[in-house]
Amino acid sequence: MLSRVCSAAVNGIDAYAVEVEVNCGYGETFIALVGLPDAAVKESKDRVTTALTNSGYQFPMGKTTINLAPADVKKEGPSFDLPIALAWLAASEQIETDQLDNFVAVGELALTGGVRPVKGVLPIALRAKAEGRVGVLVPAENAAEAAVVKGLQVIPVQNLREAAQFLEGEIRIASTKVDLAQLFEQVVDDDNDFAEVKGQENVKRALEIAAAGGHNVILIGPPGTGKSMLAKRLATILPPLTLDEALETTKIHSIVGLLKAGQALVTQRPFRAPHHTASDAGLLGGNINPTPGEISLAHNGVLFLDELPEFKRSVLETMRQPLEEGLVTISRAAGTMTFPSQFMLVAAMNPTPDGKMPGESRSSPREIQNYLGRISGPLLDRIDLHIEVPAVKFREMSEVRAGETSAQIRARVIAARQRQHERFAARPKTTCNARMGPRELKAHCGLDEATRELLKQAMTEYNLSARAYDRILKVARTIADLAGAESITSDHIGEAIQFRSLDRQLWG
Repeated sequence: MLSRVCSAAVNGIDAYAVEVEVNCGYGETFIALVGLPDAAVKESKDRVTTALTNSGYQFPMGKTTINLAPADVKKEGPSFDLPIALAWLAASEQIETDQLDNFVAVGELALTGGVRPVKGVLPIALRAKAEGRVGVLVPAENAAEAAVVKGLQVIPVQNLREAAQFLEGEIRIASTKVDLAQLFEQVVDDDNDFAEVKGQENVKRALEIAAAGGHNVILIGPPGTGKSMLAKRLATILPPLTLDEALETTKIHSIVGLLKAGQALVTQRPFRAPHHTASDAGLLGGNINPTPGEISLAHNGVLFLDELPEFKRSVLETMRQPLEEGLVTISRAAGTMTFPSQFMLVAAMNPTPDGKMPGESRSSPREIQNYLGRISGPLLDRIDLHIEVPAVKFREMSEVRAGETSAQIRARVIAARQRQHERFAARPKTTCNARMGPRELKAHCGLDEATRELLKQAMTEYNLSARAYDRILKVARTIADLAGAESITSDHIGEAIQFRSLDRQLWG
């Protein structure tokens, strides 16, 4: 007898439908698994047969053919165990149900018949809704993740027998529900707060501008000046995630397997800090079957690269396209995948190999040049704010009075982002000032004659590129938004220009 169960698999960050077909026939006992399965899927027939017998069902004798359609797409992972087992039970007439077409089933089976959690449940739930299914059968640990998709029954199952009995109507299992509003009301982690940072008021101001406009930042200063401390606190002043951003971020974390058991949604902006030994595939994503890397895991959040010159230059150069386009495309023999990568880059580095400023360094000019030369000009042009982080004076370190809290700074950042949201309402892909294209720059960054002359002088003096010109305009627009100004003035341009001068002093 032939039976079919609906399932799904992940391709990139989205899911596609998979039909699990099982046919039980006569003849010598043999199991054929077809449909381009990988090693983990091929092993599923051993897990499933053992789980069936340990769950109290009979192992079907005769030839059994299992097909995973579409047959021209490679299937990966153990998530097909549960649908294969359910289709096998239906094909061997050990269960009778008319609900197989209404539900999408995913889950790994233990040898005892228990159902273990799998990756990528959120995109699979979204696909099930798009396919018009009534609900999904998922492992209990993944139920909260799937339940963020409204209008879909999410049935948490603990074991194979429970799933089979539910489909037959012998038992009822309550659908999992989550309160999205309550998820977003969770308290922000306050272990890191700007109030704990002594001094560095100019750096705090620059990071506030960066957060308000979504700009990339590089912090340059000697060791021990607080570069890493400041970078880690940037995430505490970013605006909260919207529901769409949270869903997209959660999909990426789900397919990589970074969601905690029972976690429904990523509601805080991610902060990723890979080590400088990270490879191209680790940072961008890839491997034989392309998966998201660190820049995609930082999507809608912050990617912090400490000791920037210590990263391989080839690794840094591969970031140029994602920084510009907000997407990373990976081509492999298995196929081409595109992952979102709209993140804020925060980099930190010493000005010289020994950590001192150029005038104080004992390194030779050639050593300094080689050290700074590890970072290319095109990459620097894609970083909006270049900030010097000086050593903190004793008077500032001994100050008893605390500085502004992250909550106070965050309120101003949210107000500035709201102005940008209203400005770009007709162009939803432009989420902040840093994402403005030529059309938005022309429409929203007009300058009067005096301000234009000031910018012209800066371009000539610092020998800035056309890309740097655009970056200055974007930063100036953000400074104006923080000030509540409708138009850009010479004061805004002047402050934006000073954030481009440091790199020319070092690299010029």
